[in-house]
Amino acid sequence: MTLREVKTGQTVRVEKLLGEGAVKRRIMDMGITKGVEIYVRKVAPLGDPVEVTVRGYELSIRKGDAELVQVTC
Repeated sequence: MTLREVKTGQTVRVEKLLGEGAVKRRIMDMGITKGVEIYVRKVAPLGDPVEVTVRGYELSIRKGDAELVQVTC
């Protein structure tokens, strides 16, 4: 399952980052790394962006980037 598929109000744990190069580095710079817990706060009506809480701060992540974050419940 990817972060894009997670419903509002769920908490998940990052299993793997699927991107490569600069894209993967940007996601990691946001604090999304393997093993970290992510709480999905809100999803915009069209699915872009997704608002999450990661490492104690709020973050908005684009739908395309959220699809690169593989998570588990």
